Amino acid sequence: MSSELITLFMFASMMVLLFTGQRVFGVIGFVGSVAALWLWGQGSAELPFNAAFQVLNWYPLITVPFFVFMGYMLSESGIASNLYRMFHVWFGPVRGGLAIGTIGLMVLISAMNGLSVAGMAIGATVALPELLRRGYDKVMVTGVIQGGSTLGILIPPSVVLVLYAMIARQPILQLWLAGILPGLMMAAIFIVYIYVRARLQPEIAPAMPKEERDQITWAEKLALLRAGFLPLAVFGIMMGLFMTGVTSLVESSVVGAVLATLAALVSRRLTWQVLETTTRSTLVISSMFLWIILGALCFSAVYDGLGAVKAIEHLLLNTFGLDPWGILILMLLSFVVMGMFLDDTAMLVIVAPLYIPLVKELDFNLIWFGILYTITCQVAYITPPFGYNLFLMRAMAPPEITLGDIYRSVAPFAVMMILTIIILMLFPQIALWLPQLYTGR
Repeated sequence: MSSELITLFMFASMMVLLFTGQRVFGVIGFVGSVAALWLWGQGSAELPFNAAFQVLNWYPLITVPFFVFMGYMLSESGIASNLYRMFHVWFGPVRGGLAIGTIGLMVLISAMNGLSVAGMAIGATVALPELLRRGYDKVMVTGVIQGGSTLGILIPPSVVLVLYAMIARQPILQLWLAGILPGLMMAAIFIVYIYVRARLQPEIAPAMPKEERDQITWAEKLALLRAGFLPLAVFGIMMGLFMTGVTSLVESSVVGAVLATLAALVSRRLTWQVLETTTRSTLVISSMFLWIILGALCFSAVYDGLGAVKAIEHLLLNTFGLDPWGILILMLLSFVVMGMFLDDTAMLVIVAPLYIPLVKELDFNLIWFGILYTITCQVAYITPPFGYNLFLMRAMAPPEITLGDIYRSVAPFAVMMILTIIILMLFPQIALWLPQLYTGR
């Protein structure tokens, strides 16, 4: 059987099993192990088993639980609620100001956590009820929450970029720096869209009433501004120590977790309940992350052992005769399709052995490609009918927001994210300028 047919069989089997509702990591690992036994016999079971042990040498993975702990500590202690109150007060007088403030909240949550699911959870539980209560259009604000949550895996400390750095053998600091300007640019595009739409349709995004604005004193505004700087200080100290070389990546993640705990303590919000919830959530997310990596490594070890990587390279470069940009676009489109069924971690570990050598062969920059990958993953997450974030939002949204509302809400944000990808493809220096500036220094 040819490599192409085996590839089709493995991916088709994986998709069929995923539709049965089985765990992602179990499906991926099972298909890889069964394929190894089918192709090479009994002794081949050691191939995926040995591949899983690569995880023991991936020391940057130690950062995952610490970054997740930092984000959950800041959110569970209520510091994230303070952030939203700050944006509420300062942006409320503007039409669409609360929606704009929600995007600002998502940017800061991204800098606190590095996972899109955290931004989604905080946006759906903290921001969404307030926006609906104040008369905002339910379709628009649902899209704002989902669009804003996509910034979570782009702005540092992105956990997904840590994994990409390990697989692609690229410096994590350069990847984090590369994600800053595209992340802020995408947030700015969202904000411009919200502002323009609020001006054209004032009824869907009303400003805060003047009577309520008059009740808020300048002392309260400044106090909220100081509270908003607390998580920024945690992020700034952590990144500053890492960028100056005082701490390693792993040490910086520990510093972030400790500082987040101290911030909760100083603000008198650190309780046993907060500590227990944060620890449990960290354990759940970190374990899920690790199991997906283990399963995907089993799958990719078998796939790579087939020589399928070289076969696909030959197919795209020689048989189809595609130019480098055509192949790049094809890879990004495949991320959109796979992202409807898999999360970003599973998708990356499965296709990285295939795509990263191909990106090198095409002479594209791997740092730049990593940023394109992260944005494309998030486009897939909000693409109907099977986008991961769509069903996550449905689970957390109030009953009056239907699945149809959620589907309609994401359309403009998906378009804006695709626009961001096109801009980055046309102007790679937007992503590469900060890494090159830091390296040149």
